[in-house]
Amino acid sequence: MHVLLIEDDELVASGILAALRLSSITADHADTASAASAALATTAFDVAILDLGLPDEDGMALLRRWRGAGKDLPILILTARDNVLDRVAGLRAGADDYLLKPFELAELVARLHALHRRAGGRSVNLIAHGALCFDPATCVVTLSGDVVELSRRELALLQALLHAGKRILSADQINDKLYGLADNVESNAINVHIHHLRRKLGPRIVETVRGLGYRLGAAGP
Repeated sequence: MHVLLIEDDELVASGILAALRLSSITADHADTASAASAALATTAFDVAILDLGLPDEDGMALLRRWRGAGKDLPILILTARDNVLDRVAGLRAGADDYLLKPFELAELVARLHALHRRAGGRSVNLIAHGALCFDPATCVVTLSGDVVELSRRELALLQALLHAGKRILSADQINDKLYGLADNVESNAINVHIHHLRRKLGPRIVETVRGLGYRLGAAGP
């Protein structure tokens, strides 16, 4: 899952980013509405976390502008505005969820997984694919009942493939899911992660579609 965090408080943002990365979630940070819009124009995110008190534009106005432009990614409002009217206004403006500050990081992560799950048309967290089972909330992967240890990037790659199903993901799309907007990624990094995933989950788990990218294949030997 690739998350865009829109939060101008650096201390709050650093805590959220650390919690997301510990949960194997790729996250990028924007501290203004303009930076968030620029990021969204160049990168496909799965979920956005939106603070309403931004320095250059009210978050509610940004939300309405995005929805008016047809941007349909799930958005969770994260704010100290606890008035019922504010919550109603946020949901009516197009937010998918509304969480008040202060909050528990575990709850925030759980809500992000729920939004991502619903966007993928799933009603439960656990994803089954043949002999493979993956729980994004706990980052536990099993193959034929045996737990398989995966690194954070390998988990992100597996989740992206499972979420895409039979859709082909380009190398750029996979790069976004694994590294976000980072610009210091090794040129062969994706191939290395795919190699490790095939070694651990079976040689067919990632299918190479020559000239187009990669898609989910069969798990196991």
